[in-house]
Amino acid sequence: MTAIATAAALSLPISCSTSSKFANRKGVRGGFVVFAISASGEEGGLVDKKNPWSTLFNVEEPRSKAPQSKGKFLDVNEAFEVARYDIQYCDWRARQDLLTIMLLHEKVVDVLNPLARDYKSIGTLKKDLAELQEELAEAHKQMHISEARVGAALDKLAHMETLVNDRLLQDRTTTATEITSSPPSTSKETVERKTQRKGLNVSGPVQPYHPRLKNFWYPVAFSRDLKEDTLIPIDCFEEPWVVFRGKDGKPGCIRNTCAHRACPLDLGSVNEGRVQCPYHGWEYSTDGTCEKMPSTKFVNVKIKSLPCFEQEGMIWIWPGNEPPAATIPSLEPPKGFQIHAEIVMELPVEHGLLLDNLLDLAHAPFTHTSTFAKGWSVPSLVKFLTPSSGLEGYWDPYPIDMEFRPPCMVLSTIGISKPGKLEGQSTKQCSTHLHQLHVCLPSSRNKTRLLYRMSLDFAPILQHVPFMHILWRHFAEKVLNEDLRLVLGQQDRMINGENVWNMPVSYDKLGVRYRLWRTAVEEGSKKLPFSK
Repeated sequence: MTAIATAAALSLPISCSTSSKFANRKGVRGGFVVFAISASGEEGGLVDKKNPWSTLFNVEEPRSKAPQSKGKFLDVNEAFEVARYDIQYCDWRARQDLLTIMLLHEKVVDVLNPLARDYKSIGTLKKDLAELQEELAEAHKQMHISEARVGAALDKLAHMETLVNDRLLQDRTTTATEITSSPPSTSKETVERKTQRKGLNVSGPVQPYHPRLKNFWYPVAFSRDLKEDTLIPIDCFEEPWVVFRGKDGKPGCIRNTCAHRACPLDLGSVNEGRVQCPYHGWEYSTDGTCEKMPSTKFVNVKIKSLPCFEQEGMIWIWPGNEPPAATIPSLEPPKGFQIHAEIVMELPVEHGLLLDNLLDLAHAPFTHTSTFAKGWSVPSLVKFLTPSSGLEGYWDPYPIDMEFRPPCMVLSTIGISKPGKLEGQSTKQCSTHLHQLHVCLPSSRNKTRLLYRMSLDFAPILQHVPFMHILWRHFAEKVLNEDLRLVLGQQDRMINGENVWNMPVSYDKLGVRYRLWRTAVEEGSKKLPFSK
């Protein structure tokens, strides 16, 4: 609804297009980029011409009027035109979501209609109502995502206006320079082999994070840790945020700094779904709006907030400037597994170095000799086998499957076998398994927020053993400390100029692919390497 009101204020036309692909990026002389967005794989048929709501949504489709400038540099007027169509699509998407919610509400009314109940059993009515409630919840979720995308598009348009007012785009008539041709392409495997021979350059002090790394959904907390009266402070890309639940129970993420005197809000409390600053009692809702200002004349104040959603037992945020992606990755354990432990740790290492470590299993018999790898023999050859275009595979000779899932997650499934008897088995040959999720949130250039989840497909009774969570945490910290002393040493050497990826070998394949993926994101590659 917010999106519709915003677009109405701008007097922007609304379209009812049903399916097309995201337009290519358009470069604009002056140093910024415009993204043209249109519907991707949306199913039509939402507007029923017999429905009384149809006249509000049956409007002209804008695609026929969209500027055709593929592969060209744009002047300022053309850039604004592309940005305008971005907002038109976002507004159309929000209207479609709103229409879906309206239609679902009408279905709920139909189900609860006394006349309808005369012809249906109570069991059928309950089933129909449950299905409609689930559809309605999903529609509301999509509506919130659409509103966030509209807000991001409007912010981008405002930024462009600022650039023009500051005369950063002065030459509107200069013709675009010729685009240099790209060098002959090589296969992914050839690039990877050359990288392994020459090494990667990961050395020197950690540089500020590139803004493009922010344009992903990031898990920041487990749902079970976020109670109604809980404040969870986090750092993400060197900015302070605080996560809490609003009046409706949904999570929100706002800047962890009071607008009044810059007091950290996480030192305060939650009061009726609002964060109350402990200094002078100012209260903020989940969208950053200050709703209470005791002992003084009220003025309109709003602090920055981030798109924030809850899915599958985790709280996610979108810290980037681009409109948030419409879908959030699934991190649920495989079918048949039950979650036994969820642990959060703050570690004094850069998140890339921690990911390098988690994506490497060849170090286990040398590093983890007092924990899970105790008794492992040292194989004559360790290999990581993976498709040429994937970020996942399995280890040989260990019964372990592993995947790097962008932007910062590592998933692994371990076949449980007798200590020291791992060789010659795959995960499928093992009868019991342990599944792990590691989330490495980049807090700052020298700090990582680690979210660890452990699941088993056996021994469900362990979930009910008192104090078992303390034992799991103790074991996890013991394993991590074996790694941490090495990674901290690497970080110290790296800051002083050493290259921590000077000489990759064959079992470093997954770590190398992560580094190539990250470099491609930072360079703005249109197609990321090893993507499915």
